[in-house]
Amino acid sequence: MIKTISRNIFVLFALGLTLSTTDLSAQSRDGRADEPSVGGSSRKAGKTRTYKKARVLQNSTAKKIVKVVEALERQKIVKVPDPENKGKFIEKEEDDPDWAKARSILTELSNNRAEMKSYDRSVVWNYWGYIYFSDDDYDQAMYAYEQLLKEPEATVPLRTASLLTLAQLNMVKERWDKGISLILQWMNEVENVTAQSYYLLASAYFQKNDYVRARSNMEEAIRLAEEEGYRPRENWYVLLAACFSELKDKKIISAQFALEQQVGIYEILVNYYPKKQYFLQLGGTYQQMDREEDYMLTLKAAYDKDLLNKEGEYLALAQMLLLKKNPYWAAQVLVSGQQKKVTITDEDTGEEEVVAVVKEKEKTLKLLADAWRMAQEIDMAIPVLEKAAKMSKDGDTYVLLGNLYLFEDRMKDSIRAIEAGLKKPKVKSRSQALLVLGQAHFELQNFEEAKKHFRAAARDKNKRIKKTANSWIKYAENEEIRVKNLALRRDFIQQSKAKAKS
Repeated sequence: MIKTISRNIFVLFALGLTLSTTDLSAQSRDGRADEPSVGGSSRKAGKTRTYKKARVLQNSTAKKIVKVVEALERQKIVKVPDPENKGKFIEKEEDDPDWAKARSILTELSNNRAEMKSYDRSVVWNYWGYIYFSDDDYDQAMYAYEQLLKEPEATVPLRTASLLTLAQLNMVKERWDKGISLILQWMNEVENVTAQSYYLLASAYFQKNDYVRARSNMEEAIRLAEEEGYRPRENWYVLLAACFSELKDKKIISAQFALEQQVGIYEILVNYYPKKQYFLQLGGTYQQMDREEDYMLTLKAAYDKDLLNKEGEYLALAQMLLLKKNPYWAAQVLVSGQQKKVTITDEDTGEEEVVAVVKEKEKTLKLLADAWRMAQEIDMAIPVLEKAAKMSKDGDTYVLLGNLYLFEDRMKDSIRAIEAGLKKPKVKSRSQALLVLGQAHFELQNFEEAKKHFRAAARDKNKRIKKTANSWIKYAENEEIRVKNLALRRDFIQQSKAKAKS
């Protein structure tokens, strides 16, 4: 951006050669304090400051400047791949400035600057500034532009463009006060203040921790850009959001007001510049405002755009979807996180490894199983819970797995899972597990085993469990008698039929 403006100064040299001999005026405000007002039109009215415009370059100077221009505008022909014909090349002109020749001519001119007119010297300083700037020699570039500004016959275009570039160079060198002073001076000397200049001013104030002025100038930059018919740049919104954050932290504005303003900014950013960081910042702001559903929807939008790439982000979204009773979508989010791969680099060895974003850990597997179970997709939950149970140090996961098997009428698998869980040293409710184990045996008509487990459960101090276990004991006893009677009746009928045949 700075180099673009410097090139503009370079181009403005041509204006100095062709302007007439009339004076050029620049507008200046009366009664200016330490910064321009904001919120109104960018066109300024006030006292007129007049600068004398030099006529034209002296012939001797003009001839050499033409050679400088030719050196800087030198081009060469290069061959580049043809975008329309693979494997073929086309010729293209490419900039190839002859810096050495330009420096040599300018050095010759500078050695004779005492004999030159003020306007001629300003043009020479402008070229020096451009060359130093292009060479990233910012100190020498600043010196050149400072010398240009001292020339009384420098044209207004050269002077104002040099002021703005000099301001930017001072900011590059972190000389914030000087940069601010130069921008304000530039604003005094131009007729129309640009949105870009307000952004530069806001940036400098932000670096000086003057967040009040940073905010007001940033808001003016955005307002002007919209007024001028173009979209404000991405980093302008970012800086404004940062201003509100700092003002909130310093209690200059209320937290609620800051969050409301930041929400508006981040909503613009996710629409115009849909990057992951803006979705997360918008979601985080919603969360601070207790707008949990908006937080969830924002995170879901980032997920839909495939912007999420961290396990915590997938888990957070899945948990919110579960809380909002969307278990199927929660499961889908977790599965896609397991399927998504990212490359990680070992800090010590530098070796790269491709891994899943959502790891198959006990915690995440349990969450996924819960999501499938709540979505009534038991056949999907069971294999996930089987993996989790093998990783678990306690027996509760096996007990839950046994319950799912029972629900699916897989009684033998239910017995196997619950027995495995009861072998673990830690089970949240052994009596509850015994009840399920008894029910599985009951369904297989293993009544003695069922009653044994029910009796063990009935010894629990919890009255509800005790009552349930005793009920199952009675039910098992009655069912056992009923089944035996049915078996006797069946045997009797079969024996009777056999006798009848004989």
